[in-house]
Amino acid sequence: MKRVVIAQAGGPTSVINATLAAFVEEVMDENKLIFSKNGYEGLTYGDFLDGTEEMNKWVIENKHVPGACLGSGRFPLEDDSIIQCVDQLKKIEADALVVIGGNGTMEALCKIEEEATNRGYGLQVIGLPKTVDNDLGATDHAPGFGSAARYVAQTTLDISRDLYSMRNFEQVRILETMGRNAGWLALASGFLRQYEEDGPHFILIPERPVKKEVLLQEVDNTIQKYGYAVIVVSEGVQWEEKGTWQIEKDIVNGRTVLGGISSEMELFIKEELKVMARAELLGMNQRSSSMFISPSDFQEALQTGACGGKWLKEGKNKIMVSLQRTNQFDYNISKIPVDLKDVVQEGERKLPDNFIHDHKAYYRWLAPLVGEGLLTYPSPIPRRDSHVKEPY
Repeated sequence: MKRVVIAQAGGPTSVINATLAAFVEEVMDENKLIFSKNGYEGLTYGDFLDGTEEMNKWVIENKHVPGACLGSGRFPLEDDSIIQCVDQLKKIEADALVVIGGNGTMEALCKIEEEATNRGYGLQVIGLPKTVDNDLGATDHAPGFGSAARYVAQTTLDISRDLYSMRNFEQVRILETMGRNAGWLALASGFLRQYEEDGPHFILIPERPVKKEVLLQEVDNTIQKYGYAVIVVSEGVQWEEKGTWQIEKDIVNGRTVLGGISSEMELFIKEELKVMARAELLGMNQRSSSMFISPSDFQEALQTGACGGKWLKEGKNKIMVSLQRTNQFDYNISKIPVDLKDVVQEGERKLPDNFIHDHKAYYRWLAPLVGEGLLTYPSPIPRRDSHVKEPY
């Protein structure tokens, strides 16, 4: 019987607990589980919860609950902390460490394994992927992104119709999404757009710096044409003038928190175009809305956890569960083990050029992840000459 420590790390998603619950269900009968509170912080300071029958049952009951039920957070894992993590794992005689997380999580997990190996400590490690903004490398996508994209797509269309009805009072809305350095989530905002009159009229992503004067001219033209303009901007978008830079909101535990580009754009557009503009943060609902959980995303979160549990029992080590498409035409996913070092080496996964230049191709790729059942609407204007966009 293995003694298995499991943790959730980084920003949570609406389905991260599904992955955790499925893993627990897969391994709890044959292994002793130990839960680390608040991700790597609990691992560093030895703040553990014993996997009793009652505790395991409680974790499984959180299967449909957003957020990370064990606690998560962004704990700065420095070299000293890596050593402490290994010390704590040895102290409780852990045989395996399983962590659910994204890029930073996988890098930390890799470092912990290397430290354990250097000390002659045979520790099995497995990473279970999660992400909101789809920037995790070595996988087609990760659980959490599909539900976040679903929320952004529907919310953008709804806000667009709201603004359309108020365009004699308010002409511009700037919606800010998550996405530090990758625009997957922001670009998902146009998934439901069927008519040219509908927003989003502009989608701004970190992969492409924005020129202020170009944006201003295009927004002005759109207002003249439709009476209003909806802009979606990723939090990590950079201004191009005088060098590129991102808007920093704060610094927490040494980590830069981005945010505020939408507010800066609001002030800029108001001042230059003399129109009413409003900045809106789509906020934490992107990663926590239980109402917008994608059915396929939820199922893949379960499958990821169960797969990690099977591989734990098989003795696989130093790997992350990767989701890969197996058919170009029908959506099928295969779970394959990828080396943690390969995940770290690939780094942040940004939008590829083909999706940036061909949004329809991106939306075809995205469709099975967001799932069915989203709302679509008739043309916003009751006339035959409304501008219908070609379906993707």
